[in-house]
Amino acid sequence: MANVSYCSMKGYSALHNIARLFHKAAEQYPTHVAIIHGGDRITYAQLARDVRQTAMWLRYKGLGKGDRILVFVPMGIALYRTVLAIFHIGATAVFLDEWVNKERMELCCRIAQCKGFVGILKARIYAHFSMELRKIPIRLGTVSRWKAGQTDELEAVGSTDAALITFTTGSTGTPKAAKRAHGFLWEQFNALNDEMEPQPMDVDVTILPIMLLVNLAAGATSVVVPYRANKAHKMDSPKIWKLMGKYRVNRMTASPFFAMQLAHYGINRGADLPHLKKIFTGGAPVFPNEVQVLVNAFPNTSIKIVYGSTEVEPISSIGADTLAQQRSLTDGLPVGQPFHKTEVRIMRIQDESMLCNNEQELEVLQQPTGTIGEIIVAGPHVLSEYYDNPEALARNKIFVQGKCWHRTGDSGYLAADDQLYLTGRCNTLIWHQGQLLSPFVYEHKFRCIPGVVMGTIVELDGSIVAVLETERKASQQQITEAILAKGTPLVAIRWVGKIPRDPRHHSKIDYEKLLLAIGR
Repeated sequence: MANVSYCSMKGYSALHNIARLFHKAAEQYPTHVAIIHGGDRITYAQLARDVRQTAMWLRYKGLGKGDRILVFVPMGIALYRTVLAIFHIGATAVFLDEWVNKERMELCCRIAQCKGFVGILKARIYAHFSMELRKIPIRLGTVSRWKAGQTDELEAVGSTDAALITFTTGSTGTPKAAKRAHGFLWEQFNALNDEMEPQPMDVDVTILPIMLLVNLAAGATSVVVPYRANKAHKMDSPKIWKLMGKYRVNRMTASPFFAMQLAHYGINRGADLPHLKKIFTGGAPVFPNEVQVLVNAFPNTSIKIVYGSTEVEPISSIGADTLAQQRSLTDGLPVGQPFHKTEVRIMRIQDESMLCNNEQELEVLQQPTGTIGEIIVAGPHVLSEYYDNPEALARNKIFVQGKCWHRTGDSGYLAADDQLYLTGRCNTLIWHQGQLLSPFVYEHKFRCIPGVVMGTIVELDGSIVAVLETERKASQQQITEAILAKGTPLVAIRWVGKIPRDPRHHSKIDYEKLLLAIGR
């Protein structure tokens, strides 16, 4: 099956890639601060110079167009200098999740077959204890060096040339590696630029790596704060709040967990961030009671919740004021109208691959308006391939007459007014006594009960069981009475100390780990 993109990256040329956009921004705004990290800051002119010098150093060490380079550098100035230099020479930057274990990391390395490795000192020391990392022939630090006589010309790349390979490792099976071609990054930049409209004078706190690249292409300033997704529970809200005030941050692009932590901090201390004008959050569901906290904490800030995924971002978006008005989610979580470049369809839920040779065969699988099914999307900013993983390609993509449809794995429906609603992951839906139950909907119901931190329902031995994480002094009796009053078809409640969350955003329930924890 050919990996054909939605529109063959129509309009893309060698002039259209993120590295060239960054250099153009550096020419237009040379004195603007590009990145602030800790006590360091760097202007666009300085960063552009360092990128060229790093690119020359990479070329001198034997790396060039088409080579894959594994990057182990934390978010900050050194990371983006390195990534832009890799783009500059036409090579491919390879990233692993920072919480990946050694076994999965080595499996990813065997798949990627990298020629180069760039890492901080800690990562280079760790490499001595990894057989797969030791196999990488060229291993470098993050110090930028210049070699006389080497060219700093920007390598020409095509729309299908790989720019980034990012592994979503999981715990079993072959790791799924998203192959982001230069053409895809170009379309993703255009889509995010349309949705978020970054401006050259913006000062943005972002914990989302791809959004910082968008900022660099737009001439905005990015502030990197001390936050690590794999240690989200150690987030230092007072320090981050202080930094946002110090640098007069006017935008925040972050996960719901990060935004909520700051919101609670501000409310508890009666503090505000007067310069903050826009918040974009996504990567995990945001329920009405949560978004109301954001509205209360930042009353003079425009807040937008963006629905998307690694493979396509954005899919849709909704304003916080609109979402906060939703009192009942019995029919699912509204996530707004689809982005203007995104086509959305609702398909019959099935585990096996979907093979459709033409539009008519695709329409046969489509659900009627208002009926729950799997959300699939198409558009110029939809990822059309994975790296060396035909199984993932067959499972997650539908190619119909040159158009790539991505299967999100999310269930939901389109209403008559074209509003998109989420009802949770397809593999978590429960058929019980002829009725379709969405654990996702119950997540919201339980969160609205005083004393409940997080909760959901699971099926155990044919019965529906609620699993709840509560505040330390919460009354289990009062919570039980509140749940029974909602008419939930339960036979039991399991009280747990901590419900497992996803490691990326620390906001979504990890159902696989949850079922293992409660002994299914």
